[in-house]
Amino acid sequence: MVTRLYTHPVFLEHITPPGHPERPDRLRAIERALDDEAFAALDRAEAPEGDEATILYAHPQEFVERVRATIPDTGIARVDADTTASPKSWQAAVTAIGAANAAVDDVFRGNATNVFVAARPPGHHAEKTTSMGFCLFNTAAIAARHAQRQHQAERVAIVDWDVHHGNGTQDIFWDDPSVLYCSTHQMPLYPGTGAVSETGAGNIVNAPLAPQTGSEVFRDAFLSRILPALDSFAPDLIIISAGFDAHHRDPLAEINLTEGDFDWATGQLMQRAGRHSDNRLVSLLEGGYDLQGLAFSVAAHVGRLMKG
Repeated sequence: MVTRLYTHPVFLEHITPPGHPERPDRLRAIERALDDEAFAALDRAEAPEGDEATILYAHPQEFVERVRATIPDTGIARVDADTTASPKSWQAAVTAIGAANAAVDDVFRGNATNVFVAARPPGHHAEKTTSMGFCLFNTAAIAARHAQRQHQAERVAIVDWDVHHGNGTQDIFWDDPSVLYCSTHQMPLYPGTGAVSETGAGNIVNAPLAPQTGSEVFRDAFLSRILPALDSFAPDLIIISAGFDAHHRDPLAEINLTEGDFDWATGQLMQRAGRHSDNRLVSLLEGGYDLQGLAFSVAAHVGRLMKG
């Protein structure tokens, strides 16, 4: 079993305002955690810059050009109330897409069993025509389309355990039964979507969690809703939108998970990948804003990916 890690120095150059939770130190915390000797066998690779044409897999050209126009020559430009761009943000976002698509290539070509992409900015809040929630483009959606277009995947599942609902991914695949979108998330919480009643074309499975709930409720949501949906769908690829802000230390939400829960959930999804997808699994970093909680959770997640 080979687990690959993609990252790139440019991800540190997507600069956000002082005090912003989505900051370069997130990746530095992950890097320190994965420098431990326990991860010596991790196959580390520099993320390739993406093909800008693949952004059109999930977003229209007019929107892509609008995002490009927001990138400043100097300083920081505001995209919306909490989303910003700096001079290297375009390159960072396109390289994040390149890493995600390369990860898909790797698992389909047998170069890796599974892949974790430690990139920023995140992507799951970006809708077809709207950047929001710290996200410019929807990396997971583009990667799913890449699997379909380049590797003839008939069915792709995206499992999103970020504490905030992935409204962007849901928006992009709302009426597309070839992509299953499953989400556990706190509700009520930003962005306000993710009710159980939101089912798209029968391909959307939302499992909202009440504030102050923890491991038992999260695991029950997986066992009763997420995993049965995956088994019924039988995907050719599983993509994880791996946000770690449901950790009990995280300042932006009120779900009380531990790193052990992310280890468990990773193992459950690996079992389904083994059953349905020839072990093909790609994990993309989304949220997680307490540096210690993020580092411990990513270490547990990647450790499980490596152990099988």
